[in-house]
Amino acid sequence: ELKEIVFIIQSQSNSFHSKRAEDLKRYILKQAADLGKVLPTVLLIHEMDGHEGAWTILPLMRDFSVTYGRNSSWIFFCEEDTRIQVVKLLETLGRFDGSKEWFLGKALYDEESTIIHHYAFAENPTVFKFPDFAAGWALSIPLVNKLPKKLKSEPLKSDFTIDLKHEIALYIWQKGEGPHLTPVPEFCTDDVNSYKVDHCATTFSNFLPLCVEPVKKEDVFVAVKTCRKFHGDRIPVVKQTWEREAALIEYYSDYADISIPTIDLGVPNTDRGHCGKTFAILERFLNHSSPRTPWLVIVDDDTLISIFRLRKLLSCYDPNEPVFLGERYGYGLGTGGYSYITGGGGMVFSRIAVQKLLASKCRCYSTDAPDDMVLGMCFSGLGIPITHSPLFHQARPMDYPKGYLSHQTPVSFHKHWNIDPVKVYFTWLAPSTEESLNGKKVGYNREDL
Repeated sequence: ELKEIVFIIQSQSNSFHSKRAEDLKRYILKQAADLGKVLPTVLLIHEMDGHEGAWTILPLMRDFSVTYGRNSSWIFFCEEDTRIQVVKLLETLGRFDGSKEWFLGKALYDEESTIIHHYAFAENPTVFKFPDFAAGWALSIPLVNKLPKKLKSEPLKSDFTIDLKHEIALYIWQKGEGPHLTPVPEFCTDDVNSYKVDHCATTFSNFLPLCVEPVKKEDVFVAVKTCRKFHGDRIPVVKQTWEREAALIEYYSDYADISIPTIDLGVPNTDRGHCGKTFAILERFLNHSSPRTPWLVIVDDDTLISIFRLRKLLSCYDPNEPVFLGERYGYGLGTGGYSYITGGGGMVFSRIAVQKLLASKCRCYSTDAPDDMVLGMCFSGLGIPITHSPLFHQARPMDYPKGYLSHQTPVSFHKHWNIDPVKVYFTWLAPSTEESLNGKKVGYNREDL
């Protein structure tokens, strides 16, 4: 029965995202009403107060078990851009015995062991499957009831949440004692208009959102963090690839080099974090750039980014809101903690977010503190939510499953380690034919990488 499914939408409180999640909730409830069914429960993660780490899902398991453990059969999780055919979903879940422990989803796996998964299953990473959240995934109630007991006796191993879908699958698997992910072919990430979707209970509607015209080039100020030792190898890559997409760009270093040119912020380079440098950049943006420039993006000198795609993405956000956008990680979320935007994939700020941050007394506890984590702590203290986009990437394309990247139009990747960064840029991030260099298509086949 439809009333036995609890739908959980992995929503966010930013106005653009909360509206999309509300639209999906209405879409699910309308389908239920059209079928003449008792309406199911549909919950939005960002409305679950009292859980800073609600987006990591496992801290909510006790609440789910207490509230829905008796009268429900399944908890079905989806993203705001997942599209659900309710009748087909009922048929699909109906194939599984809901009295047993099931973990269902569209299976992803690593082609090679990767740093973002702490090199798990290094001998053969393809053996471990984890769900693509975009396709939706489901837990049977017996498994939901078991997990809180496990969490009580065996808390999460790591303080860090880096790739939630992999970490949840590892926790459920329990070194082979718990269920593996069961792949479900009806959970799909094909575009909703694809000819392949007839058999799908779920589809995915969004590759790169564009809400109105892309924001103007002059509305995005780009700050590149560098240091003297990388002027010779990393900065030339930026200049060969994405620099031409930026109208406003400055390079911040520990040494003024007029050939680039770089600006010496008076903050010495450190081998650890770069909090002092980042806060100096934020102060400079507020005090020296045009007050009419609404957006700041801070990247590392080995970040590969598409400013063209970022301008499309930013068309969906209100610059009058305090926006802090990028790839979200978590620290200590099981015990309070905070979320933060990981720096390597790029950190995007609305001007008002920078104003609120610098008006507060929150600052680096040391010059070499991790800037992204300090910013997360500061914004958490200010009650300004982190806004996550899966289109920003802290690692290289080969560090992510092909199936995961196949339904994305990425905005960024990070690191030059063991890759040709220029080739990666032109393969994954360069503007397509009509925006490409001199009208000539420059590109490689993604499969080459």
